[in-house]
This record gives sequence, C-alpha cells and structure tokens, in this order.
Amino acid sequence: MIALLSLAALVAAGIVGLYALSSALRTAREPAAVLPYESGLLPQQHAVSRYHARWYAVTVLFLAFDMEMIFMYPWAVVVADMGAAAVVEMFGFLVVLLVGVTYVWREGALRWT
Repeated sequence: MIALLSLAALVAAGIVGLYALSSALRTAREPAAVLPYESGLLPQQHAVSRYHARWYAVTVLFLAFDMEMIFMYPWAVVVADMGAAAVVEMFGFLVVLLVGVTYVWREGALRWT
C-alpha cells in the first residue's frame, strides 16, 4: 500500500513539476499569434456555425453503412463455421443499422433539393 501511495505521489509531483517547468520556460506570445486558424488570423465565424444541421444526419448515414461493411467482411469469413446463430446475429445487427438509416431518411438527409 505504501509503494502504491509513493508511486501516486511521485506521478503527481512529476506532473506538477512539468507544468511548472513549462510555464517558467514559456515565452510571452500575443493571443492572436497562437490561434490555430489561418496562421494566427482571427476567424471570421464560429467553427460550428458553418455546418448545416443536415450534415449530422448524413454523418449518421455514413456511419451506419461504414459499420455495416466493417462487420460484414469478417462475418462473411466465419459464417459457415458458426452456422445459423451467426446469421441471426447479423440480421439483428442489420436491423439496428436499418433503424439508423430510417431515422436519417425521416430527417431528410437523402433529399438533395
């Protein structure tokens, strides 16, 4: 127990020491020069405001098809060895994905007009 507590204290002291060292060695920078956008230029709009809400539904649709393909390929390799239980489980998985695709369809992500 003492070894565990001393290890935790050593880790905490190391973290505090690294933070203190980094703030002691840091040079003062202008706030605009450290922004991660366009080499320090101020952004013209908020990062979230430029994406329409429709793209979130498109993302759900992409993830549904992506997860389907990720799990279908290994399943196709072992389905003969596993038998009918593997087929039932895969159709259950596909039903869950179909619920996601139905939600996206209802939200209008498949309409491009």
